[in-house]
Amino acid sequence: MTRPVPLTRALISVSDKTGLIDFARALSSRGVELLSTGGTAKALREAGMHVVDVAEVTGFPEMMDGRVKTLHPVVHGGLLALRDNEEHVAAMQAHDIQPIDLLVVNLYPFEATVAKGAAYDDCIENIDIGGPAMIRAASKNHAFVTVVVDVEDYAAVLKELDANDGATTYAFRQRQAQIAYARTAAYDAAVSTWMAQAIEEAAPRRRAFAGTLAQTLRYGENPHQQAAFYRDGSDRPGVATAKQWQGKELSYNNINDTDAAFELVAEFPADQPACAIIKHANPCGVATGATLAQAYARAFDCDRTSAFGGIIALNQVLDEATAQEITGIFTEVVIAPDATEGARAVFAAKKNLRLLTTGALPDVAAPITSFRQVAGGFLVQDKDNGRITPQDLKVVTARAPSEQELKDLLFAWKVAKHVKSNAIIYVKDGATVGVGAGQMSRVDSTRIAARKAQDMAEVLGLDAPLTKGSVVASDAFFPFADGLITAAEAGATAIIQPGGSMRDQEVIDAANERGLAMVFTGMRHFRH
Repeated sequence: MTRPVPLTRALISVSDKTGLIDFARALSSRGVELLSTGGTAKALREAGMHVVDVAEVTGFPEMMDGRVKTLHPVVHGGLLALRDNEEHVAAMQAHDIQPIDLLVVNLYPFEATVAKGAAYDDCIENIDIGGPAMIRAASKNHAFVTVVVDVEDYAAVLKELDANDGATTYAFRQRQAQIAYARTAAYDAAVSTWMAQAIEEAAPRRRAFAGTLAQTLRYGENPHQQAAFYRDGSDRPGVATAKQWQGKELSYNNINDTDAAFELVAEFPADQPACAIIKHANPCGVATGATLAQAYARAFDCDRTSAFGGIIALNQVLDEATAQEITGIFTEVVIAPDATEGARAVFAAKKNLRLLTTGALPDVAAPITSFRQVAGGFLVQDKDNGRITPQDLKVVTARAPSEQELKDLLFAWKVAKHVKSNAIIYVKDGATVGVGAGQMSRVDSTRIAARKAQDMAEVLGLDAPLTKGSVVASDAFFPFADGLITAAEAGATAIIQPGGSMRDQEVIDAANERGLAMVFTGMRHFRH
């Protein structure tokens, strides 16, 4: 059962024909008989190889537009028979079933069909039936059968054959079976997820998520944790689809923080230069500017201490001037839609700096499903893509915000969505000047953000902290007036918050007493 099994007969049926001819020719040269179907058989014959049609073996032609061609006992018996079981061997002899030692199948391109926005019926027609059935059969019988579902494993099969006199070892077949089962699981997950969306089933009875290994990581959040990075097959611009131009491999924390940074900076229009600096998944500076270099400088001036060793995200093409500014301190990762040759040349002198380009910004309004593991299960929800406009705001104080205050309030609200709760953000003239994140009480976040602004005022040689004349965003309502009062004492003149507290009136009264303008959004942005 665990001995090497010589390959004498292979069934090949693939949608992706990359590398097919060379692989099949290598098998044929080793004396392996080739069985095939449809387009695969045609391609092999045109390349000058002898191929036996599966229809010749089964005695049935392909039918029903190719829906039925391999679903036959002669095929599945050849894949599933236990060759050391006398009853199985007798059944094979009685029904003229020949063993199949190698199955090479990659599936109909269902995921790609969905990704290009195909119609419902077209997606249905691209659900493979015979392929997964054969893959599962061959994988179950890996004691005797080798299964290949990925083009990248063709070379591994040939190397295995060369190392074992034309046979495969049990360990190799086990590995290939695991890969194959994961492929059919991912395929089924894609089908079930698409169908749930198609029929608008928000909470299907069963959920499945799948990914393809992109990178084995050195470790996870900490050195004692194993980790890996998987792609989900979507084309959303970001860290998973980015091109890395230089620097060491990304770490677990790099990937997590880079994703947070790029999703935040995408909140700002591409024609408005913007920069976000992230540390431990929280922004320590976000700003817009007349140029990208100015946006970076203003973001950096929010919290220069925390920016050291951070992640920088830009919403426009990285230019040479901005690259020069960035190299002034140690930075882990810079991610942008693109980078000029001059910018790349500047970064080339910083060997440990990773530069990623994505080609585009993600659509922050696109519906995405997110999930998080908990003990015994996982939570699933829509990604927070909530956005507000000036028309959505409700002025609840005697004074309405000025035009500049309103611009800054909307800016601060965009940032608040990306700060861990409890989140307080001070903003002035299109730049954060204080960020309070992840505190258990809202008033503490308010104090911390103000204190950081005081520290930066000393660093920048300012007469007063930039919180003087700023606005404040709170990701959730103020449960008491103390947080608002603290913000007012720091110099804030306007507040944006969801509202909805039992003590809203107390908070409104405190704002009116201090001459603050305050607007309610009716939308909360908790982030945990």
